[in-house]
Amino acid sequence: MSEGLIRGELRRSIDFIGGASLMVRDSYRSFVRRPPTLSSVTNELHQVGVKSFVIVGTAALAVGLVMALQFGFGLARFGAKLYVPKIVAVSIIRELGPIFTALMLAGRVGAGIASEVGSMRVTQQIDAIRALGTDPYQKLINPKLIAIVLATPLLTIMANFIGIFGGLLISSSQLGVSSYDYFFKSFEIIRGFDVWGGILKSVVFGFLIGVTGCHLGLTTEGGTKGVGESTTRAVVVASVLVIFSDFVLTKLLWVIEHARRTGQI
Repeated sequence: MSEGLIRGELRRSIDFIGGASLMVRDSYRSFVRRPPTLSSVTNELHQVGVKSFVIVGTAALAVGLVMALQFGFGLARFGAKLYVPKIVAVSIIRELGPIFTALMLAGRVGAGIASEVGSMRVTQQIDAIRALGTDPYQKLINPKLIAIVLATPLLTIMANFIGIFGGLLISSSQLGVSSYDYFFKSFEIIRGFDVWGGILKSVVFGFLIGVTGCHLGLTTEGGTKGVGESTTRAVVVASVLVIFSDFVLTKLLWVIEHARRTGQI
C-alpha cells in the first residue's frame, strides 16, 4: 500500500470523524430546539424495525442452529453436551445477538439511510427544505436517528429469543437434550448484567449505524454515482464501527463486572 493511499485514507477517516461529530452536535441542538413529530418517528420505526424483522430473525435463527450444532458435536467428544444450552444462551445474549442484529441493520438500514439522504442531497431537496424555513435535522435526520436507536435493542431482544429457540431445535432433535432441560439450563445461567450489557451494545450500535448513514448521505456529491459510493461506504464504515466498538464495549463491560464482583463499585 503506497504512502499516498495511506495518507488519503487517514485524511478521509479524520474528515469522517469530524464531520460526523459536527452532525451529532447540530442534531442535538435541533432536537432540543424542536423535537421531531411523533408521526415522523413512528413512520421511521416502521421502516427500520418492522421491515427488518424477517432478515434479523432469519439471521438469529441460523446463528442459534449453527452454535448448537457446532458446540454440541464438539463437546460430545468430552461428554459435555449438557453445557450446550448455557454456552448458546450466554453467547447469543452477550455477543452474537447484538452484533448480528447490528450487522444486518448496517447492510439494510445504513445503506437505505445513506441512499435516501444522499439522493435528496444531490437533487437539492435538502436545500429546498431549508429554503422553505424547515429544519432538515428536525424533519429528516432526527427521526431516523431516534428510530434506529429505539429499534436496534428491540430487534436484538427478539433475535436473542429466536437464536435460543434455534439452539433448542438442534439440541432436542440432534443432541438428545430434552426441551425442558435446554430451557431450564439456558435461563438458569443468564443474569441481568448479561441482558443489560447486550442491550447497551445494541443501543450504541444503532446510534453508530444511524450517524454513519446520515452523515455520508448529507455529504454526498457527484450525482447518482456519488449516491452509490455513499451507500457502499455507509455499509462498510458502519460494519467496521460496529465490530470495533463491540470490542471496546465488551472490554468495558468485563471491567465493570470485575469491579462489581470485587466490591469496587
